[in-house]
Amino acid sequence: MNLKMYLNKRPGLKQVVHRLLIPHNEARPRWWVSWLVNPFVHQRHRSSIVRLTARLDVLPFNAFSLGSHSIIEDYCVINNGVGEVSIGPNSHIGIGTVVIGPTRIGANVIIGQHVVLSGLNHVYEDIQVPIRNQPIRVSPIVIDDDCWLGANVTICAGVTIGKHAVVAGGSVVTESVLPFTVVGGNPARILKRYDRTAETWVSES
Repeated sequence: MNLKMYLNKRPGLKQVVHRLLIPHNEARPRWWVSWLVNPFVHQRHRSSIVRLTARLDVLPFNAFSLGSHSIIEDYCVINNGVGEVSIGPNSHIGIGTVVIGPTRIGANVIIGQHVVLSGLNHVYEDIQVPIRNQPIRVSPIVIDDDCWLGANVTICAGVTIGKHAVVAGGSVVTESVLPFTVVGGNPARILKRYDRTAETWVSES
């Protein structure tokens, strides 16, 4: 039994550990977690770059990894509090982007400025309880290799973006996108597909 499973079976102890790691009603870990624990727990390649103003709100009880030659730009927030976050090699996370786990980003991915990827949703159905006090649901986001997400894109929980797909700037993606497809809009719809027979990109009519 790993530590996470052990704590999940002991709610009281889990709450104490949680308070030691994160201040009450906050998502950012305490300074000593970031400086003294995370560097020994998480996998960050020595050639990767995290800009000075980026926030790594990562905790030791969920995985975080950053591949070789990948860059997390200024003002980004990466949060693994409710699910692991992995970023493959040679990927670029643009300025001001927010990534909330569970999220897996592959290799050679370009993510533009101010993109939001959130594998988390709040439960709201009980009108007698404030939404912030209701449970959360998580559903993993997957961004496959070689994708490009334009600026100001939102990727909703549970969505997979297939290999070498493109999401046009400003789009809201609520359903999974097939490989070698261009989508855009709110909600996003297919704009182009790659035709392997013709060996060209074909617009949707």
